[in-house]
Amino acid sequence: MDTNVRVDRTMFLTTVLVILFVAIPIIGFNEQSGLFITQLYNKITTNFGFVYQWYTIGIFGFLVWLASSRFGAIRFGDKDDRPEFGNLNWISMIFCAGVGAGMLYWALIEWSYYLHTPPRNLAEGSREAVEWAAAYPLFHWGVSAWAIYCLPAIAIAYPYYVRKNPHLRLSTGCGYFLPAGAASGRARFVDFLYMLNLIGGTGTSLGLSTPMIAASVSELTGIDHNFLLELWVVIVCVAIFGASAYLGIQKGFKRLADINLYVAFGLLFFILAVGPTLFILKMGTNSIGLVLQNFIHMNFWTDPVEGSGFVESWTVFYWAWWIAYGPFVGIFVARISRGRTIRGVIIGMLTYGTLGAWLFFIVFGNYALHLQINDLLDVQAIIDRTSEAAAIAQMILALPLGKFALFLFLIMAVVFLATTYDSASFTLASVCTLELKAGENPARWHRVFWAGALGVIPVCLLFIDGGIRVILSATVVVSLPLIIVGVLMCISLVKMLQEDHPLIGVKS
Repeated sequence: MDTNVRVDRTMFLTTVLVILFVAIPIIGFNEQSGLFITQLYNKITTNFGFVYQWYTIGIFGFLVWLASSRFGAIRFGDKDDRPEFGNLNWISMIFCAGVGAGMLYWALIEWSYYLHTPPRNLAEGSREAVEWAAAYPLFHWGVSAWAIYCLPAIAIAYPYYVRKNPHLRLSTGCGYFLPAGAASGRARFVDFLYMLNLIGGTGTSLGLSTPMIAASVSELTGIDHNFLLELWVVIVCVAIFGASAYLGIQKGFKRLADINLYVAFGLLFFILAVGPTLFILKMGTNSIGLVLQNFIHMNFWTDPVEGSGFVESWTVFYWAWWIAYGPFVGIFVARISRGRTIRGVIIGMLTYGTLGAWLFFIVFGNYALHLQINDLLDVQAIIDRTSEAAAIAQMILALPLGKFALFLFLIMAVVFLATTYDSASFTLASVCTLELKAGENPARWHRVFWAGALGVIPVCLLFIDGGIRVILSATVVVSLPLIIVGVLMCISLVKMLQEDHPLIGVKS
């Protein structure tokens, strides 16, 4: 239900100023901006990388305990409330909000980095390097990632639905430490951190996706892939998720998510059917086994002796990416999870989110890996000669009916991007609304405004020299303070649960 509730002018103006504060230096001093961001990235990952690892391990353990505890059966809402969305719709919306087009990018290309610079001091191109190149993406996009997403969803949903806190914000999840409420200075600061991370995180997503979408358009239409085409891609995508934001969750986001679910499964099964089916299935099985067998070691591995930089460049980067995205995904998941239980949300996000991501990486990734190791398409040479985006387009074109497959891939990438930004604009509008009761949505103009505003930073990042690495580095730079917020959310949630349900599960 849309509502005309008043805008929180302080938060609104602060967010606009943050966007301008970030955008102007990037445009005016793009070379210096890229160097500054990269230097900060190197310092943070070198000195604080292990903090990201311990945080991720702790969050996963906390959620496992919470789901299996006496609090797991608590429902978000009144006792007779039932889920607002069906399981399939709920899962598809979470998946579209949580992974976006960035997953399509990495599903087809991530293995190439690990094959070229393998972990564990393995020889480049060796059998072991090939196997770990297929396995590591499953680790980075598995339960650890979805645990980081799930924490803010649970921490925000409980006070919002059970305690009837009328503020759908990140600070809602820290309510135990904010006795003065959402208008206090501490709450404002927490929400400011959220806005900063959302702006940086969404810039990363569109920064990765824009060249990939532009390369696909170029192959299908013959238009040169240049800066102007990428700019038009951003403009068109902003228009699409702006329209979706205007229509709202039921008529906009939900329908896009449903469409993408069918397109995604259609393309996945097409590749599985016409591609190297046996190789995909066998390598996928092998990769799952490697991750399960080495899960604890992969989480705790810091590479202290060799110091190869693999952990900092990949595992720490991914954990930082999820942390930066976590609050906005959490706010969105909280909004669509009324009527569900704590246990149901935790199990649903960790299980279905992981399995969905694994399906993409097993099918897309192993198809692409098969092209490389069997000399059917020299993906690495295309990357070195042109770009990762061009290599992705060529891999899809290598399929039977390649043009049609690339067209479906293009639709899926655009819709994934649109749903990610639609959910981001919804959460920004929520944070900048004074009160938002359960079942209500921010005003339409408010959602559409943020859909457009979120496109500013990605456009600016197109000007930076240094490409993808600078864009990825920006995510890590803005995510570190949210680790403290995550710890506060854990403590706050447990305190509220203990206060509200002291006798649940205790026999008299």
